[in-house]
Amino acid sequence: MIEYITSWLSLKADRRAVTALEYGLIAGVIVATIAVGFALLADDLSTEFTNIGGSL
Repeated sequence: MIEYITSWLSLKADRRAVTALEYGLIAGVIVATIAVGFALLADDLSTEFTNIGGSL
């Protein structure tokens, strides 16, 4: 039981996982923002590239 409590307390003091989780959340927000932006602008970009291709 003492070993379990000692292990739990050492893991509780370890902050590396929290930092990794924060970086993961930041990366997730960035990816979601890019995906939403691309989804919103995809039709407009397609139209513009079609117009440019037609004028060439």
